Amino acid sequence: MPTNSRPVRAPHLKEMKRRGEPIAVLTAYDAVMARLFEQSGADVILVGDSVGMAVLGYASTIPVTMAMMVHHTQAVVRGTSRALVVADMPFLAAQASLADAVLNAGRLVQEGGAAAVKIEGGQPVLAAVRRLIEVGIPVMGHLGLQPQSVNQLGGFRKQAIERTDADQLLIDAQALEAAGAFALVLESIPPEVAAAATQLLSIPTIGIGAGPWCDGQVLVGHDMLGLSVQAPPSFVRQYARLAEAIGAAAADYVSDVKGGRFPERPVAAGLARDVP
Repeated sequence: MPTNSRPVRAPHLKEMKRRGEPIAVLTAYDAVMARLFEQSGADVILVGDSVGMAVLGYASTIPVTMAMMVHHTQAVVRGTSRALVVADMPFLAAQASLADAVLNAGRLVQEGGAAAVKIEGGQPVLAAVRRLIEVGIPVMGHLGLQPQSVNQLGGFRKQAIERTDADQLLIDAQALEAAGAFALVLESIPPEVAAAATQLLSIPTIGIGAGPWCDGQVLVGHDMLGLSVQAPPSFVRQYARLAEAIGAAAADYVSDVKGGRFPERPVAAGLARDVP
């Protein structure tokens, strides 16, 4: 549970790293789930473009549009009052031009109500990160496995395994910090690489499938709750099996409707004969 009601903002995460206080992050896509996660003490609610896979039935995050992200961000913001709401910049939202990056990030902040945005990538997005910082939009970086690049990567594979790739990740991490990013998601990389990045940076690292040495951890809420349509990644710890519970409840409901047990029928003598 949260220890205070102070709204979490981007600079607070750096304070948490300095204090050695782990940062808890969960993804949410609607007001109900966001409220439950915030009430449980989550520091950050990420409105991930993972909504495409977790909720909308897509095979990747690539089909997710700005309109979808604004819509889900608005819902999450309505369900929160304390947690930092960070919204993903979807596929190509930041890469086409600096003007597009500003306009799209601006939509997530102005229309969606997010307090920050997240951008995947290293060197290719540095100019966009710097520009967003200049106009007053906090940016969270994202290195390692970048789901928006799944076609280029050939699948959802662990990254930074080779020494040269690990070295490049550390270079990109430092560059993102220098560009003004306030935090950095590290996804599906070896724990020792994540540990090196965490020690190297003054901004917090948020791991997902990156081992225990990051400053915080993030999981897709639906994966954590056992609500995933497909099998979650191997690094996910499921804290519930809600898909099974929901399926059983729905089956009971259908059975009661089909069997005439819901709604319950009056048992008064003769009443049933009087109803057409």
